[in-house]
Amino acid sequence: MSRHDLIKVLETVCAVFFYYKLWRCLNINKDFLVNEEIREKEVRLIDPDGTMIGIYSGRDAFKRAVEKELDLVMISPSAKPPVCKIMDYNKFYYEQSKKDKEAKKKQKVITVKEIRLSQTIEEHDINIKANNAKKFLKDGDKVKVSVRFRGRELEHSYIGENILKLFLSKVEDLCIMEKNIKIEGKNMTMFLAPKKQI
Repeated sequence: MSRHDLIKVLETVCAVFFYYKLWRCLNINKDFLVNEEIREKEVRLIDPDGTMIGIYSGRDAFKRAVEKELDLVMISPSAKPPVCKIMDYNKFYYEQSKKDKEAKKKQKVITVKEIRLSQTIEEHDINIKANNAKKFLKDGDKVKVSVRFRGRELEHSYIGENILKLFLSKVEDLCIMEKNIKIEGKNMTMFLAPKKQI
């Protein structure tokens, strides 16, 4: 292989490496400024091991990162001067997304389950629906209990209120009334929340 061919191969390898680095930085969903995106005149630079190196121009800091084959990442843009760290951004981003996923797993999503009753419901049916509500409350969910009025039933809304109070008496050991009984259009509703969350 001639010297001229060797130089061409090296130029190709360098170009591929440069474009790979550029592609890698552009294709990551970033929350931080990285490499060429950092346009500050001066930055406080931190080494990959966490040691403070000093204050450098943005260009010199980027050169140091390139020499170490790592990325320059602005971790604190509000500081004077902004703080940048030399690191492998892919590895940092991967670890950060893992931490975010773990945090999401630990979060308990509270859902509101609805139980519908009618003015003509029998006590046996109320017991069945109360047992369902108990399951929801034990799972940490909130429960919306509603009585739907049809036609002239709204004129006797006290019947619906009595049904809701009877329902509450069957589940009150597991919950508290979060929102009092009120009429919303043709529905009378109350919201129950599990006691353990209060």
